[in-house]
Amino acid sequence: MRSAGNVVPLPASQRAKRNADAAAGRRVVEYASEALKALGDTLNGDFSRAVDLLLNVKGRVVVSGMGKSGHIGRKIAATLSSTGTPAQFIHPGEASHGDLGSLTRDDALLMLSYRGETAELSDIITYAKRFRIPMIGMAGNPESTLLKAADVALVLPKAREACPMGLAPTTSTTVMLVLGDALAVALMERRGFSADQYRDFHPGGSLGRMLVRVGDIMHRSNELPLVKPEAAMRDVIVKMTSGGIGFAGVAGVVDTKGVLIGIITDGDVRRHVKNDLLGRKARDVMTRDPKTVAPDMLAAEALTVMNTGSPKVTSLFVVESKGKPKKPIGLLTVHDCLRAGLK
Repeated sequence: MRSAGNVVPLPASQRAKRNADAAAGRRVVEYASEALKALGDTLNGDFSRAVDLLLNVKGRVVVSGMGKSGHIGRKIAATLSSTGTPAQFIHPGEASHGDLGSLTRDDALLMLSYRGETAELSDIITYAKRFRIPMIGMAGNPESTLLKAADVALVLPKAREACPMGLAPTTSTTVMLVLGDALAVALMERRGFSADQYRDFHPGGSLGRMLVRVGDIMHRSNELPLVKPEAAMRDVIVKMTSGGIGFAGVAGVVDTKGVLIGIITDGDVRRHVKNDLLGRKARDVMTRDPKTVAPDMLAAEALTVMNTGSPKVTSLFVVESKGKPKKPIGLLTVHDCLRAGLK
């Protein structure tokens, strides 16, 4: 509210509520920051051994935890799966009622419990020991049942929970989540996980669209609109406006070796229409050294090329990779990019 151009101050009770809310929020962030700093300081050979163990798994990484630890475990399993390490989550209760049958000796277990004494995990631990399934434990107490049973123990730093009673998992689950992400990223780097692989696992959504490459969506037809430099403009215009695969409005000019030396667009045609256009040759009208892209370029980058500089273009010829003669192998249009979901 405003009065006579001045902001009306909040009532004291409302200001107190806002200050208390902000203080609670800052406490959560402060405690999490402290714990994550401690986590970073404690990463050592055990962390690397955990990466080794997961890297050598022939089957899947099976993640398990109860309550809030279980929710974090589901996210860790999802992150592992999407970054090149097949993983799944198994609920401890369901495991005790038949889902242990999904575990094989080719798998590895990643078990989460901040105190390390979650009773519901005992059946999975017993099963892992019986069938010699390697197990990584993630807990805050190095003397806990879980970490003593684990083949690799990842000890979480002591965490001050941010709730007023110090009981609700807040800081501790944040630390678990970050350690799970750390494992996933270390595994990605060890595997040399590429952007193309990431795209294969994320075909939907904005991530998948941003990782589409030119070669995935370009036109590859043998009917590319290509003409020779000496071609009459009458024939060039026919080439530009025919062909049933969406090439209207552009023609590439190639030399005797098939190398792209120029391009003719509808803009070039309009600029020369008063200058005896139909009596001219392609070489007289073409724009030399046109913009081109390579098939391995991200389509999002190619769209930027279209929209950068002057003149802006709506089509790009795709040529062989860098270092080779610019022989056209495809054509990419702005409409192809739009159909792929790029903007």
